[in-house]
Amino acid sequence: MSHSPSAGLIEQHGVETIPEAERTSTPRDVLSILIGSNLAFGVVVFGWLPVSFGLSFWASTSALVLGTALGILLTAPLALISLRTATNLSTSSGAHFGVRGRLIGSLVGLLLSLGYTALSLWVGGDVVVGALNRLLGLPTNGAAYVVTYSVLAVLSATAAVFGYRLLLRLEKVLMWAMSGLLLAGLIAFAPHFDASAHGSYLLGGFWPTWLLAVVSAGLSGPIAFITLLGDYTRYVSPARHSSRKVLWATAGGLFVGLLIPQLFGTFTAVATGAGDNYVASLLAGAPAWFLLPLLVNGLLGSAGNTGLMLYSMGLDLDAILPRASRRQATYVVAALATVLVFLGHFVWSAQDVVTSFVLVLTAIGTPWAVITLIGFRRCRGDYDRQSLQVYNQRTKGGVYWYRAGWSIPATTAWAVGSLVGLGAVDTPVYRGPLLSLTGGIDVSFLLSGLVAAALYVALSRSSRGRAGGQVAPAAARVAEELRR
Repeated sequence: MSHSPSAGLIEQHGVETIPEAERTSTPRDVLSILIGSNLAFGVVVFGWLPVSFGLSFWASTSALVLGTALGILLTAPLALISLRTATNLSTSSGAHFGVRGRLIGSLVGLLLSLGYTALSLWVGGDVVVGALNRLLGLPTNGAAYVVTYSVLAVLSATAAVFGYRLLLRLEKVLMWAMSGLLLAGLIAFAPHFDASAHGSYLLGGFWPTWLLAVVSAGLSGPIAFITLLGDYTRYVSPARHSSRKVLWATAGGLFVGLLIPQLFGTFTAVATGAGDNYVASLLAGAPAWFLLPLLVNGLLGSAGNTGLMLYSMGLDLDAILPRASRRQATYVVAALATVLVFLGHFVWSAQDVVTSFVLVLTAIGTPWAVITLIGFRRCRGDYDRQSLQVYNQRTKGGVYWYRAGWSIPATTAWAVGSLVGLGAVDTPVYRGPLLSLTGGIDVSFLLSGLVAAALYVALSRSSRGRAGGQVAPAAARVAEELRR
């Protein structure tokens, strides 16, 4: 892969359009970054969730596989949008939500990435502290956790500030290194594994508990990427690589990258009898020879995973505050994520926080993704790149200006869909009022997506051609050439 002269230095691009000469990534790069970034304990912990709900190994596995597959069907096509627009997904969504309405996507992306970054730092830091305690006898007091979380945050922020090119190289190395460590883990915990073991079902019965696992552990993985995928595919040129190859690379990267660490989490949770504290059970049950691999994964795997999340957060905050540079925005969100990590360790309950967070964010993220995909389908990938940058350039106008920069149909559909989703969510700390209508089963993501889709289609029935108006002949010709 060829690189621009600035490759290896700190990335200068924020959410502006990437020049064609610098769009030198390939579908294989997208595959590598999606697999490498996810082989970390921030993703492994989601494999523990179904087991902590009381499910057996095979029940947990089926929930993870089904949920991940359903999530990929929704999220993978989003990667094709940035392939066309050459900017990130929240900015691209301005074509359908309006150049100011695209702030909804930036906010959703910021919240998703912030939560998952804090979770990854939190779990990875706990693994590092616990492994060092068993290996070297170092203390496990509050100061040890504060120092470890801070070191991980600095490493992650540094990688994120340097940007896409460095992260891509890092994830390619981590893809193979972390795969080897996880494979060694299967050998380490195999003697204590019993596939039939299960506990008391969290929701009282098998099916409600299994469906909770499908959503909170399986579906939530791909949903976490609804605003992130464009960060990578904006560097892929549609003139060199077909949409089909990019789509398959994205789907394959998500499927393999999410399921490998999650199933490792399920396997080790069953083998160690993990209850409310996965990391403590993992470290207590690990043979001495596997402590060093755990330490390496907790340190480097977490840095790679959170670095990519912080990179995305920096772009989202940069999109919200155009006057801020990407570097400044990245440092700000790194500090916020670290604060959340401290709260997660010293104040909150791990299982309750993780479950509640992913269910709520899935409920508000799914409607945004559905509306954006409907808009993409309608305009057939034909976007006015200049009009997408109106807000970043602090100007007005363009084909996506709609009403003062907001698309009323898209914004209304997202708001109503999100409210319905939040009303149907079932978390350990909050139960939505609509649960009585669904038999107590959490189908919030399904309801929020369906309501948003139906309302958006109904309110925007008159839309034709490009998302903001009629397709310009020149733009249509360019789009047609790129599609060939």
